[in-house]
Parts: sequence; C-alpha cells; structure tokens
Amino acid sequence: MAAKWEKKDTNTGVLTFEIEQDQIKEGLSKAFDRVKKNLNVPGFRKGHVSRTVFNRMYGESALYEDALNILLPGSYEAAVDEAGIEPVDQPKIDIDSMDEGKPWVITAEVTVKPEVKLGDYKGLTVDKQDRDVTDEDVAKELETKREGQAELVLKEDAAAAKGDTVTIDYVGTVDGEEFDGGSATNYALELGSGSFIPGFEDQLIGHKADEDVTVKVTFPEDYQAKDLAGKEAEFKTTIHEVKSKELPALDDDFAKDLDEDVDTLDELKLKIKSDLQQKKVEAAEDALQEQAIAKAVENATIEEIPEAMIDSETQNQYDQYMGSMQQQGINPQMYFQLTGTSEADLKKQFAANAETRVKTNLVLEAIVAAEKIEPTEDQINEEIKDLAGEYNMEESAVRRALSDDMLKHDIGVKQAIKLITDSAKEA
Repeated sequence: MAAKWEKKDTNTGVLTFEIEQDQIKEGLSKAFDRVKKNLNVPGFRKGHVSRTVFNRMYGESALYEDALNILLPGSYEAAVDEAGIEPVDQPKIDIDSMDEGKPWVITAEVTVKPEVKLGDYKGLTVDKQDRDVTDEDVAKELETKREGQAELVLKEDAAAAKGDTVTIDYVGTVDGEEFDGGSATNYALELGSGSFIPGFEDQLIGHKADEDVTVKVTFPEDYQAKDLAGKEAEFKTTIHEVKSKELPALDDDFAKDLDEDVDTLDELKLKIKSDLQQKKVEAAEDALQEQAIAKAVENATIEEIPEAMIDSETQNQYDQYMGSMQQQGINPQMYFQLTGTSEADLKKQFAANAETRVKTNLVLEAIVAAEKIEPTEDQINEEIKDLAGEYNMEESAVRRALSDDMLKHDIGVKQAIKLITDSAKEA
C-alpha cells in the first residue's frame, strides 16, 4: 500500500492511500455474496444468481459502495500504521477515484496526537512534605472519635444551643407557594452542621421544644435548584425535641469500647498515632507525586490540544463517574433528580480540568517513549492479577477485556510516574 501523510496544520493533515486491485476483487466478492442473498432475478432461485448475470444486469460498479465499506476500515488502519501517525478522532473520508481496473484512491482528513517537547522531568524540586504527627493531632483525632461515641440526651425545658440536635417539622414556601423538597416531618437536624440553607439553623438556636418558629432565609445564587436560586423563603417550623450530646469519659473503658485490640487509653493513643502517621506518609507521597508531575507537565511544550481529545476525556470522566453511581444503585435520572443538575452541568464540571488531564497523559506517554519503557510479560501478568483482585474478576476475564497494548500503556505510565516521583527532591 502506498500511504502518504501531508501535514496541514498543527494537529491535522491529509492521509492519502490506495486500495489495490487484489483487495478490490476480494471486497467485490464479499459484497456480491451479501447482496445476492436478497436478489430476485427471473429464472433464478432467490440468492442463487451468478456473478456474471449480476454484472450484466447491474454493472460491477453497483457493488463498489458495499465493497468500499468492507475494505475501508482495514485499509485505513494499515495506512495509519504505514504513515506512523496517531489519530485522535474519526477521520473525514473522501473518495478521490474508483476507476475500473485501477487502485482506488482515498483521502482522509485526520486529527492526530500533538507533538510533545519534553522539558526537565527528573530531579525536580518540590515542597518539603510534613510527615510528623504531633500530640495535638492525636488529641484532635481522639476527640473526633469521642464525638462519634456521644449519646443524645433529651434537654428538658432548655433552649437549643449550637451543637444540639433538634427534631422538627417544617414547611417551606416561596412567594406563599410550597415547593418540592421544602417540607419534612420529624427531621433530626444538628444545629451548626451547615447541612441546611445558610441562616436556617442559626434561627432555631435559643428556642425550646414545642415552640413554633418562622425561619426566613434566602437561597444562594448558585443553589442547585435553579428555580429557587436567589429567592427568599419562609419555613414554618415546629420544634418537637431538643437533645444535647453527652460525651463519654476519656478513660480505659472508653478505649476498650472503641477498639477491642487495646486495653488502655494510652494504648489507644499509640494506635491512633501510628494510624495517623501512615496516613500522613501516604498523603505526603501523594502530594509529592502530584507536584512533581505538575512540574514535569509545566516544563513540557505542547502547541495545541485537539478539541477532540478534550471532548473524549470529558466523556470518559462522565462515563466513569456515572458508572460508579450505578454501582451504588443510582441511575442517571435519579442522580440528576437528587442533585438538581443535568448531564450538561456534569460534563461542564469535568470539562473544566479535561485539558490539564489530557496534557498530563500526553507528557507521561512522551516520557515512556523517551525512556524506552517496555513492560515485560511478567509485569503484564502482575497487572492483570492486581486488576482482577481490585475488581473481583477472574484473571481470564481481565485478559479478555484488555489488550496487551492497553495493559502496556497503563504499566508504562505508572513507571513514568514512579520515575518522576522517585527522582524528585524535597526542599
């Protein structure tokens, strides 16, 4: 095959290629086999007309379109390989010529992966990360766990204070009209939690059980339900109960109740410190990695990111997110109802960082190429084993779902990330 690539713009060009006569003959035969099944020709049983009779009646050119559809995918892919380009979008195909007895000449307008000029990506300097756990950190975590073990105790004839939990009924109205989601009965609300519209919880502080309170608030301008954004609302609210938190004593009994592997409060503190230390180390490594990769990307030069790559990345992020929602039993319609958003809103959210993600991937792939990283068969098998465990699948199912090229790509990118991170210096 003669394939010619002519670059027209930063990331676009024209790929010209030919489909040779021997391929054309094979494609025409396959096209005829498909077409003849539905042919009704006098003197022949349905589907049994000969090729000679067909050509005499309709002309061989009647098969050209079907033959081209059969041949084009493989021919285009072979031309792409020969030209050494990496398309990132569907090509725009044009037919230059389909003359009888000659090769068919096809042109394809193609958007390709942009060229990456790497800058420094090894030995980068990043901010020094904090890996130390202080007594204050341990005390704060201990208090959080203590809060989690608190009991709610009924306050008799006492006003609600910040931190108390009130059980309420409420009916909300805007311009005198009730609205969807604006009412509830026997709702438990912790005052100061910030879970309601700003200002709502504050107006219940100082009130007692069996009191009626008219709460007046204004919905935020960026409120998820667009029909309520920026509007003033009233909530007729009845307080049924007021409960305060009763915290357990910080003693050995509390420690044993919280964690069966410890016998004393001091042992619990040591365990908390160890857990926090591990988390801090992991957080520090994540931050170091993120900074190092960001600097490597910043040091690289990419003239222009094709819009098709940004759109594809946005769609991938959307699909992954909605897939995770569906695993939790939340379908798209339910998700958009619950959040008061739309598919367009969610895609806009992902699109905001899509270009950065695309650029990062391009730089990492360029590093894989520059470092000549070539994953081994053992590494591929280990990756399959890890994925099977992560997604609770059979290794054979992972192997069927992912090609060697996909696995090599992911392993290579991981090794590039490790190379950048391991060589980074904290200062």
